[in-house]
Amino acid sequence: MTLHTQTIHELRAQLRRSKVSAREVTQALLDRIAALDRKLKAYIWLNRDDALAQAEAIDRTGAAKDGKPLAGVPIAIKDLINVEGQPCTCASKILQGYVAPYDAFVIRQLREAGAVLLGRTNMDEFAMGSSTENSSWGVTRNPWDLERIPGGSSGGSAAAVAADEAIAAIGTDTGGSIRQPAALCGCVGLKPTYGRVSRYGLVAFASSLDQIGPFTKDVEDCAILLGVLAGHDVKDSTSVAQAVPDYTRALGKSVKGLRVGIPKEYFIAGTDREVAAAVRGAIQKLQSLGAEIVELSLPHTEYAVAVYYLIATAEASANLARFDGVRYGLRVAGDDPIEMYRRTRGAGFGPEVKRRIILGTYALSAGYYDAYYLKAQKARTLIRRDFEKAFEKCDVIVTPTSPTAAFKAGEKMDDPLQMYLSDVFTLSVNLAGICGISIPCGFTTRPKLPIGLQIMGKPFGEEMILRVAHAYEQATEWHLQRPNL
Repeated sequence: MTLHTQTIHELRAQLRRSKVSAREVTQALLDRIAALDRKLKAYIWLNRDDALAQAEAIDRTGAAKDGKPLAGVPIAIKDLINVEGQPCTCASKILQGYVAPYDAFVIRQLREAGAVLLGRTNMDEFAMGSSTENSSWGVTRNPWDLERIPGGSSGGSAAAVAADEAIAAIGTDTGGSIRQPAALCGCVGLKPTYGRVSRYGLVAFASSLDQIGPFTKDVEDCAILLGVLAGHDVKDSTSVAQAVPDYTRALGKSVKGLRVGIPKEYFIAGTDREVAAAVRGAIQKLQSLGAEIVELSLPHTEYAVAVYYLIATAEASANLARFDGVRYGLRVAGDDPIEMYRRTRGAGFGPEVKRRIILGTYALSAGYYDAYYLKAQKARTLIRRDFEKAFEKCDVIVTPTSPTAAFKAGEKMDDPLQMYLSDVFTLSVNLAGICGISIPCGFTTRPKLPIGLQIMGKPFGEEMILRVAHAYEQATEWHLQRPNL
């Protein structure tokens, strides 16, 4: 039995029956990381002794037999979520040396569920990017082809799960940063409804768009992990006080009679031919399973990229103002406070973060607020209304997750617009505040690279998208394929 290849639900059964110990599982993952991560670079930070101590405590207390949903399961954490006593750099030089003084809400949830916190995964700096190339720690590689990127900004989490360097992982999604890397690495990634998972303890990029969510090897694991992460938190004013269902109960149900919406705006020129064919094949599979296919339109989709890069950068400009060298992280001395701020930020922030701060500051500046930021907010309302109308006609909406498979490292670094267009199919979910999941639906040829299917749902419709995703997954075998490392 190869422990590092197991899923949450497979390990859980073995741990509860004492067929394996939490320490053995954690050691297997640490051995896997030691063997592979020098070339993959999925992790920024790893504390082997602490991970083993967590596992031994679970074995000693018998937590796995007490029914805790994640007892003994090693989970990787994206490096912008605070874990008490661990570094939290957001892959940025400006936060080097910072150690988190408290646990984020989701970390408390994971601890209570018995998870072993394995380490911190690489990411685009402050979650700004689509390739995990904007990291002060170096580039993470795609397990399917080490010359290619894993997607971003949660590329380290996606790569760790796809390469069996973690049983599951936590990421964040501001404009596709869970779903796009999940698609490019061939795993499952879910962006919850805004307000479903607390953002307390998350280092903010764009506060009206950010959400924390799971990366897993299959849909059942995704349902289990989402059930742990979700819940109301009084420390987050955007957290919604709504009961958390048992998401696993949605699995195994037929999709017969469900209405699957296909928006014409998501099947456009520029989408890779093999990606389009794989997604069309997935739609046909859902139809063969009894789903009703409904053609529909989301007419304001064409504005999503522009709207996102005004709203997200404006919020980033405000949120990142706190990093000034005064209270924590990097400080570069200057003759006066203003000079110190300028030098600290000049040395601490990378090029992409600087670009977005400048864009956001410009959009919020006097004389331009109405022309850019306010207009973008109005267009965002129109995009949300498009989805409200569409969901009157269908139960879920199905699209490609990304217009292409993983591209080569460095291929788009000199062309920010092309990089931004990598998220063209995922941005609207965040702008509308709804939920979405990406699952494997095929591969390209020469080279063999994963393709993702995106399933979008109504606000707090996670049960429905998990139901559809699971039905499709169980009718195919794409999720069973693993990269040859």
